[in-house]
Amino acid sequence: MDDKVVEEIRMHQETVASDNNSPLHLIREKELEISGKVLAAKRQADEIVTEARKKAAELVSTAEQEGGAGAADQDAAIRAEAEKQATALHVEAKAEAGKLQAQVDSRREDAVRLVLDAVTAV
Repeated sequence: MDDKVVEEIRMHQETVASDNNSPLHLIREKELEISGKVLAAKRQADEIVTEARKKAAELVSTAEQEGGAGAADQDAAIRAEAEKQATALHVEAKAEAGKLQAQVDSRREDAVRLVLDAVTAV
């Protein structure tokens, strides 16, 4: 207990022991009564603050968990979209390579003939 509280209790006991109905005695009793109420209010306030801090910590924890889950969902969606685009690009590149191969094949005979004409002309 606080030293002040202990001192007030001692003072109260001394006052009660003297059993005076003097104004000083009555004032002192009211002071002790008010001090007790203030102490009770302080304890209650401390409990409220402690409970509020606990709830705040729980809310932060829940928000972090939900945020992490949301981020994981978003990450999965982005990855799926990226894989979809990569597959489309792969198919497109394969088709373009096929077209180029067809052009090479169709022009190969002309290229061979051109090279042979150049070599034999010398």
